[in-house]
Amino acid sequence: MNFTRGAVVRFSMNARDRKRRQFLTAATTVAGCAALAGASVPFVASLLPSARALAGGAPVDYDLGALRAGQLAIVQWRKKPVWILHRTPSELEDLSRDNALLSDPRSRTPQQPPDMKLNLADGLRALHPEYLVLVGVCTHLGCIPDYRPTPGTVGPEWRGGFYCPCHGSQYDLSGRVLAGSPAPLNLPVPPYYFKNRNVIRIGVLENGDDLNWRPAIW
Repeated sequence: MNFTRGAVVRFSMNARDRKRRQFLTAATTVAGCAALAGASVPFVASLLPSARALAGGAPVDYDLGALRAGQLAIVQWRKKPVWILHRTPSELEDLSRDNALLSDPRSRTPQQPPDMKLNLADGLRALHPEYLVLVGVCTHLGCIPDYRPTPGTVGPEWRGGFYCPCHGSQYDLSGRVLAGSPAPLNLPVPPYYFKNRNVIRIGVLENGDDLNWRPAIW
């Protein structure tokens, strides 16, 4: 084909070509939008809490059926160890004898949710006397104390309890700190309730409150 210099060449577009062009334009637009959406999904997802993060603060259920008297079970809640201790009748009886040795025998400092009936005046710190639930983190510098239930193993006046190997803090079998320990406060009691006779739910109260509870220190 010969073109005349300076001439303007115009191509006519029939109906079939026009429809084909409209189709290609629409397809390109859709593909572009899809690519943009695909690129943005990972970014949006990164703004949402992960399943692991949600699980870290979610309530935890524990079945008490296999926990015999004198045994201690450990579960994880908020990435911290939570102790569940089945106290014996003799251990419960000895708790009232410790008051003179303790810094805060009636748990007046808020190391437990305020709206739980934990028998604080009696030193039990539990919904059901035989089952103690504690966050197992020393209130001194955050070490994990050892469970020492045998009397006399820490000292002559030791009736059994929890002993922190890092700096020697001592707690009784209600998690109350002995006077003279480096730890300033009792071990925390997390929010929990009994779902039924054997199962406790740790991390929330029965009415759904206290999901964001924090003790004075842990």
